Amino acid sequence: MTIKEKIIECLQILGILKEPIDESLNIPIESARFVVLDTETTGFDYTNDRILCIGAIVLQNGTINVQDSFEHYIDQEHFDKSSVQIHGIIRSDVLDHKSEIEVLQLFLDYVGDSVIIAHHTMFDITMINHALERNGLDKLTNKTLDTAVLYKKTLIKSNLLERKDHYTLDDLADKFDISKKDRHTAMGDAYITAIAFLKILKKLRENNRTLLYQLYR
Repeated sequence: MTIKEKIIECLQILGILKEPIDESLNIPIESARFVVLDTETTGFDYTNDRILCIGAIVLQNGTINVQDSFEHYIDQEHFDKSSVQIHGIIRSDVLDHKSEIEVLQLFLDYVGDSVIIAHHTMFDITMINHALERNGLDKLTNKTLDTAVLYKKTLIKSNLLERKDHYTLDDLADKFDISKKDRHTAMGDAYITAIAFLKILKKLRENNRTLLYQLYR
């Protein structure tokens, strides 16, 4: 590292100099193609649990494109009775299901280079990446956004107001009066997340956040 690079790094750490703008993100939010996704899984263990279903929907120009949606169920090799009461997916329920690698390939074609949005994104992306790696496919490198993180940016900073460390999708649905009719289904949760994201964007625009890179700051 050169002396100049060290000085820049120190200034960025101290907050005196901001990170340089990623030019691929220096575009109006409306012009970006977002894919809002959710996964239903057999559990929370990245190595031993498996994805049961991937649900996703496209959001662009401030509009949720319901017709451009993705919902595929995966053959169940791993079965956990304890998680069925959450997602409601049992082996005999699913008529149209595909192999894990087939669903992953379809998803990669669907998502392309879109910005991926989810609630607690790290979990869904990590589960998908483990599945991709298991099937000899490249991991996702897409830019991501997390509605749980973005929602905190809309909150007023005050010692008089109590803020939670974590906000669930139910918290956001209640806050924005979003129906939870299809909660705990991959497609249903993706749709709830997409609506929540639009509500969050509306609040962030009040603070003049209109460019994509501003959502990362």
